[in-house]
This record gives sequence, C-alpha cells and structure tokens, in this order.
Amino acid sequence: MAFIENGLVLKRVREYIRRQYSVITEINRKYATPRITMSRWVKFSLLFLRLYLLFLVILLGYKFFTMLT
Repeated sequence: MAFIENGLVLKRVREYIRRQYSVITEINRKYATPRITMSRWVKFSLLFLRLYLLFLVILLGYKFFTMLT
C-alpha cells in the first residue's frame, strides 16, 4: 500500500489521461479545417438535415414525457 501513499498510482493515471487527451487534440487539430469545398446547396441541405434531426429528437422527447404522465 506504500505505492498508493506515494502517489505513484495517481501520477500514472494522470500521465495516461494526458497522453490520451493529447491524441484527441492532435486529431481535432488535423481535421479542424475541411479539405473539400461545399456549395451553397450542400450547406443548405446539411443545415436542413441538422434541423430535421433536432426536430425528431424533440418529438421523441415529447412522446417520452407524454407517455410517462
């Protein structure tokens, strides 16, 4: 139990989390700027799909709460 008191386990856990976080930030930095160009119609279509998805999630939540009451 002495290795727990010295903080060795905590240091290893922190190091593991820091390594995993750095991998995620590296991936996010790599894909931060898109490599393709989108037309206005594509942007509009994607926006419409996002709004439609949001509408479906709200509708699903509404149905869930009405079934509970």
